[in-house]
Amino acid sequence: MNESHKDNGYFDLSVLLQQNDLNIRRLAEIQPSLTVDEYSESLREFLAQSPDTSSALRKVASAEADDMRYWRSIEAMITLMKRLECETCVDALFAISHARGKGDWRAAAFHATKMLEDFNGLHSRIMAAKKTGSADVRPDGATTLKEYVAHLNDEAAEIKMPQAAPSVAAEKAVHKPLILAVDDSLDILAALEFVLRDKFRVHKLPRPTLLKNVLQQVTPDLFLLDYKMPELSGFDLVPVIRSFEKHKYTPIIFLTSEGTASNVSTAIALGASDFVVKPIDPDALRQKIAKYIRA
Repeated sequence: MNESHKDNGYFDLSVLLQQNDLNIRRLAEIQPSLTVDEYSESLREFLAQSPDTSSALRKVASAEADDMRYWRSIEAMITLMKRLECETCVDALFAISHARGKGDWRAAAFHATKMLEDFNGLHSRIMAAKKTGSADVRPDGATTLKEYVAHLNDEAAEIKMPQAAPSVAAEKAVHKPLILAVDDSLDILAALEFVLRDKFRVHKLPRPTLLKNVLQQVTPDLFLLDYKMPELSGFDLVPVIRSFEKHKYTPIIFLTSEGTASNVSTAIALGASDFVVKPIDPDALRQKIAKYIRA
């Protein structure tokens, strides 16, 4: 059995090609002999390492990263991101490492805070592109990444999508449940929409202070609330939601990087239904949502 297929999964590269921060096309050009299997293995390494890196970034952002394990995690991620040609991610991680090397903990915390949500968003998008399927669906791992990208480009050029009648398309869209996602990170909001768009409509709200106005215009079937935001926390938003008679019992799921027992208890006591810990696992998020609403 091919080592890279041990977990019986593969990555939908047609989806990942849409992610500019991954630079797949550039990587395919500068490493023409790199195979799909080898690239997929690097993505699996990223998913395996990213929880530790995310934890390290949180610690640095809180000026608590005095443990060498955190810095080793960041350095290892820099090496991996260089291999994947993710220049934006490398630059951001290097800025944190460089500040630490100079003893400028304030700058390190600033860069870590700035990067954390972007990094978690990248993790969510890569997780969402991970699929399972039969051998005839899975791409040939021995194919070079360059050849496979060219193949996808050819397919895109040849496909002519049939246009559905506007009334049918509109009917499908209207009957998708509506989720209101509130998060101050545009990257996290984009990742949530990317993960959920097949079965749900996602209304993205980066400014929590506007929630009351938004709820006078839309009626969500479920709320996804970031726990920690600069203007208002997710905790602050629960009473706003429950003040609407139509949302007395609408499910609320918290998104948090601090899934401690006290935070969870507080959220539940305020009227939240559940929580999901960042970095977000798309399958876990979908399963949580499925407990409360049907697509």
